[in-house]
Amino acid sequence: MTLPDDITRLQTKMTAAVRDHWKAFLIEGIVLVILGLAAIIVPPLASLAITIFLGWMFLVSGIIQFILTFSARGLPGFTWSLMSAILAAAAGIILLLWPVQGTLSLTIVVGVYFTMEGVATIMYALAHRKQLSERWGWLIAAGVVDLVMAAIIVTGLPGSAAWAIGLLVGINLVFGGTSLISMALAARSR
Repeated sequence: MTLPDDITRLQTKMTAAVRDHWKAFLIEGIVLVILGLAAIIVPPLASLAITIFLGWMFLVSGIIQFILTFSARGLPGFTWSLMSAILAAAAGIILLLWPVQGTLSLTIVVGVYFTMEGVATIMYALAHRKQLSERWGWLIAAGVVDLVMAAIIVTGLPGSAAWAIGLLVGINLVFGGTSLISMALAARSR
């Protein structure tokens, strides 16, 4: 069997699976769009909810890692794994006890991320402008958008902490949900 035959068979199976379950993708897409619109309409509430959710995720993962680390304490790296578990649990507790301050911290991290991502995208575009022909301009534009978003978020601190995380997650949910809806509708019509 050749590789193209394997790829063709995999694509056929994936197409059939999406077609068979198009309603599930449609429902998931609709739910994501609704949640995304809610986050865009009320970004402070969404930002706070995301911070609390992350707090629980860190706390639960830290506790699980702590238990698993002690169950394998004879393995190399025990101390580092234990420290990682304690840090995760501590981060979760801090986010749960002080969610507003946690939202501010997360917003700073997002601002720094957008800055670094913008610079990296622009540098990538410049380094590959000959290979990417006319497409490198789109990368420059994406990098500039990242830098503008970072500037808006960082210069607006601490006020931007109330809306930035919720708005960005809301936009992401709307786009993700819309793509699932379009995929489901395309699969239904086949």
